[in-house]
Amino acid sequence: MREDVENLDIRDVTANWVNAAVLARQIDDRIKALADLSHTPLFFGRLDYLHAPGADQAEGAEGERFYIGRRHVHDAEGDPMVIDWRAPVSQPFYRASTKDPLDVALRRRFGYTAGDLTAYEDEHLSDPAEAATTSKLLQQEIERPRVGPMRDIVATIQPEQDEIVRSGLSGSVCVQGGPGTGKTAVGLHRVAYLLYAHRERLARTGTLVIGPNRSFLHYIEQVLPALGELEVKQATVDDLVAHVEIRGTDDAAAAVIKGDARMAEVLRRAVRAHVTLPTEPVVVVRGSRRWRVPAHELEAIVRELLDRDIRYGAAREALPQRIAHAVLVQMERSGEAPDDRVQDAVARNTAVKAAVKAIWPPVDPAKLVLRLLTDADFLAVHADGVLDEDERKEILWARPVRSTKTAKWSAADAVLIDEATDLVQRTHSLGHVVLDEAQDLSPMQYRAVGRRCTTGSATVLGDLAQGTTPWATRSWDEALAHLGKGDAVIEELTAGFRVPADVITYASRLLPHIAPGLTPVASVRENPGFFEVRTTATDAAVIDACAELLRNEGSIGLIAADARVPALTEALAAAGIGHLGPGEETTPDTRLTLVPASLAKGLEYDYVVLDEPRAVVDGEPDERTGLRRLYVALTRAVSGLIVTHTAPLPSQLG
Repeated sequence: MREDVENLDIRDVTANWVNAAVLARQIDDRIKALADLSHTPLFFGRLDYLHAPGADQAEGAEGERFYIGRRHVHDAEGDPMVIDWRAPVSQPFYRASTKDPLDVALRRRFGYTAGDLTAYEDEHLSDPAEAATTSKLLQQEIERPRVGPMRDIVATIQPEQDEIVRSGLSGSVCVQGGPGTGKTAVGLHRVAYLLYAHRERLARTGTLVIGPNRSFLHYIEQVLPALGELEVKQATVDDLVAHVEIRGTDDAAAAVIKGDARMAEVLRRAVRAHVTLPTEPVVVVRGSRRWRVPAHELEAIVRELLDRDIRYGAAREALPQRIAHAVLVQMERSGEAPDDRVQDAVARNTAVKAAVKAIWPPVDPAKLVLRLLTDADFLAVHADGVLDEDERKEILWARPVRSTKTAKWSAADAVLIDEATDLVQRTHSLGHVVLDEAQDLSPMQYRAVGRRCTTGSATVLGDLAQGTTPWATRSWDEALAHLGKGDAVIEELTAGFRVPADVITYASRLLPHIAPGLTPVASVRENPGFFEVRTTATDAAVIDACAELLRNEGSIGLIAADARVPALTEALAAAGIGHLGPGEETTPDTRLTLVPASLAKGLEYDYVVLDEPRAVVDGEPDERTGLRRLYVALTRAVSGLIVTHTAPLPSQLG
């Protein structure tokens, strides 16, 4: 298939060089999408139907056999050899069971080792004598060691996951899932499915995956290309609102207030306050005639635009045309017959432009936010009845700033500027947005993301128990309201496929203290995993534990409180153990990653050494946030976890 595309000759099929360039790029993208992936098989399953899909079963139509894989594959004649996992005919591979076989006689799973076919497993779903069993190949694939970036899960998608993956484009979905339930994979595979089912529409409107940080995005960046989807953009929330350079930080109290949804009203008032009702008429001179639009008529035009509550910039662009229209009405009454060209000329008239500048001046969003944060009186006027005096003092900058370029903006300030920018000019909306680790966003950040999908849909992924910011989400209903997707369906995943049973049971001791209403994750792994808590006298035990786990196959993560990372870096170097930073790809020679606790979210390793749980908790502004950070750190392991501590463990762990 790839060679057929490479051999296409487009010299005689393009009308001009522009068409040729566009077609050449499309061909290049097609070739990339058809690239072979080492150790990745093209098919992983087979379905034997009792009857041909879509045929009238009463007529006894003979069944068909389909091989299911990551990609559609056809032979030289164009006949399908492998069916894309997203196709409707593939769906029973994930949904069929002995209770509901969906007209499937046999489901076969294939097992691979380094790309070679090494095993297969059959289920005769329509045979009444067949007993429901747990697939060993499925368990082996789930428990396979993790080395390198995140991989797709097309061979192991579970029925409850498949329902979310195949949900329609028109509706938004929120997935609450504990550690290891596959929520990130479900979100990425939903994007792949939507691109398959609605390719033309999403090609026009675009798709975006939003993650918590660059390390996380690097970890997941190969999943969609492996499924042949190359056009999905990835970004963090900070990337979306990068109107200014971030050089400052807020303390927790200020960040919480700046992230509060009430700030949207403060900004709206501040933007609209720039409009001044006219007190003077506008006089337009054309040739020997003078046309006068009185102040009361101008005021009516301005009030009508304000009442429509359209974007500030759009109203400013409409104002000169409205004034020009008032002039044209007078011209017509006097017997003239002006056309659109005359109206445009009047709208560009010097007097009209001067009136618009005075009535509806341009607004620079960054300058507006800077004034709110540095001018106490300006803030007090527009935050009256919204923020109390203490809250206003909390967000005011202590020192004056000369310009927006010299200001030390924080991440929360950038979100405010993005809100102000949208009040002036509407933000472009995409067709679909996936928001992962959503529980850590502030209401204003939700609004920033929601602006990117006002005319599209969203997939929101997160775990309330893993909220590790002072402004972390309290409920999904509240979060979805800020996002503008209050009608989204909330799904909960509770079956754990990644974290071993003993590890998740231990970590779940924290749930009553950090998220009392959540259902604990139930591990479905047959392997209980390796788990040990070690009380030690010195920090050397941490390094010893890393060396011990490196004797196993797979990746190792050493997770520690951020403040302890420099000391551990030196200790690893002294022991001659090489290591990587979060997001860097492991190699056969270097499989240990040193991970600050603040960056551990969303990552996974075969084995984890967790250093000093008490230090992880104490590194956060409050105990609840610290315990949530610890919950995240405890649940990164796929095969085994060693907890080492010299200080007493947090009492919540028992």
